Amino acid sequence: MANKSNFIDLCRGDFGRKIAYTGFEQITSDNVAKVVSDTIGTHNRNRTMIDYLYRYYKGDQPILYREKLVRPEVNNKVSENHALETVKFKAGQIYGEPIQFVCKKKNTNAETNEQVDLLNDYLDEANADARNIQLGIYQSAIGTAYKAILREDDWTEDSDIPPFRIFIPYPGDCYIVYSRKNGKAMLSVQVLKDENEEQYYLCYSKNQFYEIQNGKVKRVGINGFGGIPIIEYPNNHDRLSDIEIAITLFDAINKYQSDRLNGVEQFVQAFMKFKNCEIDENEFLKMVKLGAISVKDTGSGCQSDVELMTAELNQSESQVAKDDIYNNMLIVEAMPNRQSNTGGDTGNAVYLRNGWDFAERDAKLVEAFTKEAEKASARIILNIIRKTSMDVNISTRDFDVKITRNPTDNMLVKAQALDYLFKNKIHPLIALITCGLFSDPQKVYEMSLPYLGTIYPELADPDSELQKAQDLLNGFNKDVIAK
Repeated sequence: MANKSNFIDLCRGDFGRKIAYTGFEQITSDNVAKVVSDTIGTHNRNRTMIDYLYRYYKGDQPILYREKLVRPEVNNKVSENHALETVKFKAGQIYGEPIQFVCKKKNTNAETNEQVDLLNDYLDEANADARNIQLGIYQSAIGTAYKAILREDDWTEDSDIPPFRIFIPYPGDCYIVYSRKNGKAMLSVQVLKDENEEQYYLCYSKNQFYEIQNGKVKRVGINGFGGIPIIEYPNNHDRLSDIEIAITLFDAINKYQSDRLNGVEQFVQAFMKFKNCEIDENEFLKMVKLGAISVKDTGSGCQSDVELMTAELNQSESQVAKDDIYNNMLIVEAMPNRQSNTGGDTGNAVYLRNGWDFAERDAKLVEAFTKEAEKASARIILNIIRKTSMDVNISTRDFDVKITRNPTDNMLVKAQALDYLFKNKIHPLIALITCGLFSDPQKVYEMSLPYLGTIYPELADPDSELQKAQDLLNGFNKDVIAK
């Protein structure tokens, strides 16, 4: 289905993706078919929006189907696709740099660090970065996304592949059912087709899986993942897409650009007006090809005249209006104005003026939902590892999820802050944490200890300083939590 209509007519003001809820406190073989039957309508409504927004992201936008009643032969249909620009920027803010698991400071020791590093190595081998980028595209464009953690069927003890694999299903083909009582995920539902193109549902509760077809449970078994292996990654609480919040602005930009080109073309192909002239149609067409017009006066005594009828679009005014819409779109999307700096100010002033600060704050709002989902995914991964390779023996309580923006963003300001803290003799570990330059400031501190002696002569014994720093950090974290 093409996106011929606009999104507002489709959703009728009902923005965001709806959440499927159930009142059952436990999913069983007796009630799972009813749960799916009661919630599939919510999913189908969501799917209509999901399909539209994903097509829109890829460039299938209403401007391409616009009809023009006056001079229909001049009908430019230009899609600038700022939706694609927005989604790529938003996904890059969260997933542009690899998501890492870092050891919690209070649990730091050599063994735990090694275990966390091994888990990160597993994720690297499972191509988690590439899967996460795909996830981020869905998350931003559609308003939500899903990550499936599955066992790797080809894994053996001697293989060099991880015992799990990561799969990103199309959000229109799956959903999560939550408890109406406490908001807990109760059931994942995948809409699939068998070899005969017959639709069925593959569902996972915490302890079991079910196959449902034609309203009946066809197969049931033990869920060996230790939890629901499909995890939702919402873009925000309301599952609002980054496209739909500014989709009217995207449409307006497309319309302005198309109309500007129409104005130019209609000026070039202007109508010709003949006044008190005799003109033969065939002779006229020949003369047009030659680039000259010769006509006969009617002899009525009235003055003859030939002129072009033009209605030229004011290009400068149109550009101003279009630029205004685009700038408003950037504000709504919390995206920076990436135009070159023309002022004399630098550093933090530019950072704030161009909107990078707002982009950072907006990304942090998405971070919270992403970190929660990453912890849930990690639990499934760790459960699979415990039953297969058994070489990672940690829990999600031992590490944090670290999401890093491009470290070159505002690097000058951050480096100046670090230098200022060093010069004022703030403990180097606290300085490294505060400046925000590094994804794992503790590791940077450990690696930099031999060199920090030039700035801090008192750092004589690296081993003892590491313990002191750890004690300091634990106290620092407690103070932050207390506040």
